[in-house]
Amino acid sequence: MVVAEKRVLPSSGDNSVSSIVPAVLTRQSNSLVSEEMLAADAVVLFVVDGMGWHQIDRYRDQLPCLGEALGAPITTVAPSTTATALTSICTGVLPGEHGVIGYKVDTPSGLLNCLRWTSGSKLMMRDVPPIDFQPVEPFLGASPPVVTRAEFQKSGFTQAHLRNGRFCGWWSPATLVTEIDEQLRAGAPFVYAYYDALDKVAHVHGLGRHYLDELKFVDALVERIVAEVPEDVTLLVTADHGMVEVGDKIFDIHDELVKRTSRTSGEARFLWLHAKDDDHSGLLRAAEVHSDVAWVAGIDQVLDECWFGPYVTPEARMRMGEVAIVAHEPVALMDPRQPDAPNLVARHGSMTEEEMHVPFLAFSQ
Repeated sequence: MVVAEKRVLPSSGDNSVSSIVPAVLTRQSNSLVSEEMLAADAVVLFVVDGMGWHQIDRYRDQLPCLGEALGAPITTVAPSTTATALTSICTGVLPGEHGVIGYKVDTPSGLLNCLRWTSGSKLMMRDVPPIDFQPVEPFLGASPPVVTRAEFQKSGFTQAHLRNGRFCGWWSPATLVTEIDEQLRAGAPFVYAYYDALDKVAHVHGLGRHYLDELKFVDALVERIVAEVPEDVTLLVTADHGMVEVGDKIFDIHDELVKRTSRTSGEARFLWLHAKDDDHSGLLRAAEVHSDVAWVAGIDQVLDECWFGPYVTPEARMRMGEVAIVAHEPVALMDPRQPDAPNLVARHGSMTEEEMHVPFLAFSQ
């Protein structure tokens, strides 16, 4: 008998990635962001894509900077995926409020890939305007420097979660540090920075040697930021999600679910089923065929347990399906009607400890 891993519900309080930016921008401490951290002249928030707490903990003895930092695990959001989590980090609200409820989101105009802002091969900037799809103002309406990859500047997702920020694109990790330092020396009281290569390495190679080598590089990058920025700066380091190695354990959802659904959305470790008819209870029962590898929950349970936060807008609710299949084993569950889903070695999106727990680390001079 398979014993399911513990399901981690996202925190709706201070112990969440969504609580960092509001505390920093308002300079109002909470149980996570202390008065001491906020007493510095400036604060940098550095978000490392794919750097889970448990991954750091596993390799702690090989990470002289991250491994020695004072910090604790906090929760990311559900689903534990980049588009959803980064939007919560930057807006300071949970997914039920900002509406970016997953990687691929069901819309009247088609299945929106929120990272690429496409549906299939079609760019969706006009069909699904980012400012309408995600109406919550990032950074509480402020305009801090946002230091991220230069090629992201014109993307729909950037407009959705970073708009109004002063875009400072970096072309190499070395110049990421340069951009942070220049913005601080120009007087910025808060700088947001983002690095995505660790997530990419995990997707392609898994969580072994390649991941560790990239994690060591991130460790050195953090150490360099601490060494080069001006005095009296607090550096906060967190992540959008952790990772689980899936390998070749990739399975199609059961034929009966294909028959009962018009489509699916989300991703392979947090898959929404959209019913063809009004027999939602029948779809929920049919989905239990995957209960050996996944938690199966109807929409009422999802809302009652506040997976997406205590407040869910009507727009966000419309984007959800009737049943969620959320993997607790290291597997990926695919819709055979979407054969172009990538074959990724490590994945995320579910509500396991490995995916939901991310670090909150603080460095000060």
